[in-house]
Amino acid sequence: MELWNRSRGPAAAAALAAILTSAAALGTAPALAQTPPGVLIVGQIAEPKSLDPAAVTAVNDFRILVNLYEGLVKYEPGTLEVAPALATDWTISEDGTEYTFTLREGVTFHDGTPFDAGAVKFNFDRMLDESHPFHDTGPFPLAFFFSAVESVEAVDPLTVKFTLSEPYAPFLSNLAYPTGLIVLPAAVEAAGADFGRAPVGTGPFKFAEWRSNEAVVIEKNPDYWGDPAGTEAVVFRPITDANTRVAEMLAGGIDMMVEVPPVALSQFQSDDFTVSEQAGPHLWFLILNAKDGPFADKRVRQAANYAINKEALVGDVLEGTAEVAAGPTPPAFAWAHDDALEPYPYDPDRARELLAEAGAEGATLTFYVTEGGSGMLDPVPMGTAIQADLNAVGLDVKIETYEWNTFLGEVNPGLEGKADMAEMAWMTNDPDTLPFLALRTDAWPDKGGFNSGYYSNPEVDALLEKARVSTDQGERAELYKQMQQIVHDDAPWVFVANWKQNAVTSSRVENFSLEPSFLLMLKDVVKN
Repeated sequence: MELWNRSRGPAAAAALAAILTSAAALGTAPALAQTPPGVLIVGQIAEPKSLDPAAVTAVNDFRILVNLYEGLVKYEPGTLEVAPALATDWTISEDGTEYTFTLREGVTFHDGTPFDAGAVKFNFDRMLDESHPFHDTGPFPLAFFFSAVESVEAVDPLTVKFTLSEPYAPFLSNLAYPTGLIVLPAAVEAAGADFGRAPVGTGPFKFAEWRSNEAVVIEKNPDYWGDPAGTEAVVFRPITDANTRVAEMLAGGIDMMVEVPPVALSQFQSDDFTVSEQAGPHLWFLILNAKDGPFADKRVRQAANYAINKEALVGDVLEGTAEVAAGPTPPAFAWAHDDALEPYPYDPDRARELLAEAGAEGATLTFYVTEGGSGMLDPVPMGTAIQADLNAVGLDVKIETYEWNTFLGEVNPGLEGKADMAEMAWMTNDPDTLPFLALRTDAWPDKGGFNSGYYSNPEVDALLEKARVSTDQGERAELYKQMQQIVHDDAPWVFVANWKQNAVTSSRVENFSLEPSFLLMLKDVVKN
């Protein structure tokens, strides 16, 4: 069944024409006039999995979604502070369990349906209520973000109240994350499980077309409640191979490229391009299977951390575009990061000692590597270098490489019985998010979380549970620092790198900036 929107307008037609002409540009001298004015062509790292915000986890997908949909709140540009969006203001009860939002008047969905409190209630009931008639239209992998929500009440058309089971410090921040984006209820009812191919929101752009493995096209929303978008259309092209993305950018086939390989940055040092960089809460790590196989022994997990030369990875493979990671909390969360925590030093002799103590010399390891994905930092060269370091201390590492969405399909359900280790990258909005979703015992895959290595420590569980209900940031910070120290010692992951994101735009692109959220906000971008 075809789900493409066949009523696309002139902007979408021009966008699709640009896709065809960009292929001709590849391999020629730079020809930055190849793409039409008013149509922004973005080279992405992979095909999106879905355009349903309740069904995806990858920043690659989120970068499209935040231009189609909006949430009650958003991140203030350039920060991770929360600001009004579809809600103009809100109040919080003294005990921190009731949030009442006043909704913006005059907002309509892309089909003209008025936005109201009923739509908000539908979205959260769909996500959180297993008996909801449309709950099964998506896996809701990030429903953990709103697990404290007991009920959502449409008080009146422009007032909605959330009642929580207990105080939940990250609640507003999570509402600003793409999981909190609001979709049109009637579109979900009409499309069911296929809604992710026919999205309808309230954002500055509306959906035009999705050609699988070619492009997702979105068009300017002429009825947007706020300032209109600066371009007529945006085309998101999946170009998995990094070298091909670079070549297309140099040839003028695309106007913007996210996650530029470090080795390619020097090619864009000219007046024809602008390189943007922005620090943010990113962690690139290796998930270790702590349930079965060699990494069930903490000594072997620690040995892997000592065996891998992270300074060399950051300096040589990543060309200095990242810093060595010390633990599970990125330093971008300055208030919660434990600055006293030191990265595991490169010490292959200590790694061999620990392997000998554990009787794991010569152990065979299966290592899942992806060809590319959001925040994955040259994953194939990184994986190859890591393999060499582990082999050098006596381990026998076998790499299996997968396309990004296939990779997630292998890793997210858990490594038990399949692999010993896997690459992973997270870009998060709050110090709670990554450890709560990927380090708690109750976040094992069979319980709906992303703890794919099955790490379990009751003390870590207790610290995380306590931190998320505390409304005192100083107390939360201390709890997170205690968690970091324990996790650092337990070594359920190899802590590799914290990355500074980058993007390249052509000289024809104006008003673009990267966000610390790693989202791609394109409303104000102008393409000449």
